[in-house]
Amino acid sequence: MNLAINRSVVRLAIFLLFCLSFTSSVTAENFNSRPPNATGQIPAFAEQTRAPKLDDKLTLSEAIIANGLRHPWGMAQLPDGGWLVTERPGNLRLVKATGEISKPIIGLPDVDARGQGGLLDIAIKEDFKNTHRIWWSYAEPRSNGRNATAVATGTLSEDMSKIAEVRVIFRQNPPWQSTLHFGSRLVFDKQGALFVTTGERSYKDARKLAQDTRTHIGKILRIHPDGGPAHDNPQKAKILPEIWSYGHRNIQSAALDQTGRLWTVEHGPRGGDELNKPEAHKNYGWPVITYGEEYSGEAVGDGITQKEGMEQPIYYWDPVIAPSGMTFYEGDLFPKSWNGNILIGGLAAKSLVRLSLKDDKVVGEARYLQGRYRIRDVEVGLDGAIYVLTDSTNGALLRLAPGN
Repeated sequence: MNLAINRSVVRLAIFLLFCLSFTSSVTAENFNSRPPNATGQIPAFAEQTRAPKLDDKLTLSEAIIANGLRHPWGMAQLPDGGWLVTERPGNLRLVKATGEISKPIIGLPDVDARGQGGLLDIAIKEDFKNTHRIWWSYAEPRSNGRNATAVATGTLSEDMSKIAEVRVIFRQNPPWQSTLHFGSRLVFDKQGALFVTTGERSYKDARKLAQDTRTHIGKILRIHPDGGPAHDNPQKAKILPEIWSYGHRNIQSAALDQTGRLWTVEHGPRGGDELNKPEAHKNYGWPVITYGEEYSGEAVGDGITQKEGMEQPIYYWDPVIAPSGMTFYEGDLFPKSWNGNILIGGLAAKSLVRLSLKDDKVVGEARYLQGRYRIRDVEVGLDGAIYVLTDSTNGALLRLAPGN
């Protein structure tokens, strides 16, 4: 009985701290002024949501590197300063440092570009100058109208016009009749393994498989660059050897921090976008626990936010930012206070979201370019500038630098 009372007191204290934090942040910055969608939910700890506005008077200068891109989704910078950019309808293009956009690079497999599908992320390794090898993810058409996230690899020709030696190295199973929630960020870790994020395909009969460790639905996978589980993955009975973590909804943001740890941000439903630091074989809760609600306004499942054996997000947003693309800033172009900060593209937020961390907790948030663009991907360039892709039928690659 005393234990139950003590837990209630702690939760009440956390809620009061949350309310005080919410009140002060409303006056500080408009992105914290909207009330949460999921009313009555209590964060697990005081710093878990609505971080104070960062005291940053820095303005950003914008330069258009290239425009006229059709729903660009992912990008990777080449050693010469150019960029490989995917377009969701199914094209891969080279954007030269001069801004010139190539014709579509030929040799890609067919994609299912319905809904949220299509050609998605792209990645290269540090040895690209010697190998010309690339990896990309996409919505792969399967039989009977079904589809699933897949990852392929191939070699770019010297003139960057075509891809040869194409091989599919990962196929999400089971496939589903859905045009939603493909996840699909690709991140190489410091051991050379490839992290692949997936979605849980949105529908209620599919989303429950995020908890099924015999499937790839709603998972992070860690695979060998040539396919199959990474050789040093931890092994556990009843968990597929390629699975890193599970219980995810739809991860479109992923990056390594300076120490090589993976961080992700996943889409919540109506509320409940989550920042996580996924660890091997841990369960991140979806759809059993969430800080969001259904788009109808109904509770997700039992409407709970915590459960034993399921991980809490480091940070969450309600209302959502709709996260896509993510990087940690390291460079000399921006103030030193930016180093180690997380930069996230906001689709619904139409902003570049910056998070400041201390001891793996979010201690401040700022937003830039508010209301300007649906930002699909974010990278730090070789020159220390921030590059973003804007998501539209006339999408652009923008270079962001400190303003005057």
